[in-house]
Amino acid sequence: MHPSTKWREQIDPDEANRFERYAEAFVKMQQRKSQEFGYGRALHRKQILALRAVFDVLPDLPETARHGLFASPARYEAWIRLSNGGPNHAPDSKPDIRGFAVKVFGVAGPTATASLDWGCQDFLLINHSTFAFPKSEEFMDLTLASDRGLISLLTHIWNRYGAFRGVALMRRLAGVVGKPFRSFACETFYSAAPISCGPYACRLRLVPNGNPPSGDDVRDWARDVKDRLALAPLAFDFQLQFFVDEASTPIEDASVDWPEMVAPFVTVARLIIPQQEFSNAAATQFDAQVEASSFDPWTALMVHRPLGNVMRARKVVYLASRSTRGAP
Repeated sequence: MHPSTKWREQIDPDEANRFERYAEAFVKMQQRKSQEFGYGRALHRKQILALRAVFDVLPDLPETARHGLFASPARYEAWIRLSNGGPNHAPDSKPDIRGFAVKVFGVAGPTATASLDWGCQDFLLINHSTFAFPKSEEFMDLTLASDRGLISLLTHIWNRYGAFRGVALMRRLAGVVGKPFRSFACETFYSAAPISCGPYACRLRLVPNGNPPSGDDVRDWARDVKDRLALAPLAFDFQLQFFVDEASTPIEDASVDWPEMVAPFVTVARLIIPQQEFSNAAATQFDAQVEASSFDPWTALMVHRPLGNVMRARKVVYLASRSTRGAP
């Protein structure tokens, strides 16, 4: 099937008020966690590693991809922030979502959010091709209940889903969080929710390109990447998967995995992490600079505007979280 421009967002009348309530609740959670771990993000609090990279847009792309950042071949400087997804500073061995955030510098054009006009394009990816829930409401409620403790979480699940559906949900979530993870150098990462690409809509994927396979027992994600970079650069293919129709590639339901046989991925860029120093003062300063920065899907060109309920919720919640910790 061919990429289509006939995608549409469906915005509920009460979305703005709900998103503001989510933001207030997440800020309160963030402030509580700050008393334990110091100022930081509400989620993806633990930074595994900060990396310098280059983002090479490839030549001869199909017309559907040649918009915004991908309009013509070019090389851009980039920052990478690798993270564990939870609100705590937990050991790497603890099951969690893993985050791979990329900030591409030197882009130009109208921005998706007027207050985020920094000449940057951010891409936020995780090691799952979908989110656990179709829209933001269930995720937000579950995350906030979980932060209040096990009893609160179980009560929330019982009241909302009942016994049978609640047990099924717990099993599904355990499978999501407990998904085996080998190495940031060897895993595939996804946006899970769509963005625009000019008149088209697409999801994003980052695929290792030629990186050596992982060892059997990696327990320190940062050390693993550093050891690999001591031997050779790391490379990833950056890919787009285009919307074809609402039935198979829905915009508003982030829990649906878009099938490749219907919507194949197109490689549009290569992300290269060169060998770099980690032990000197400049590296320490860079690590702190990345940690203090914001990575936000709405730090984007207008032609790459985030789409769908989950992304619209993130716009409000991320802004509140960023303001709380004083990030630019």
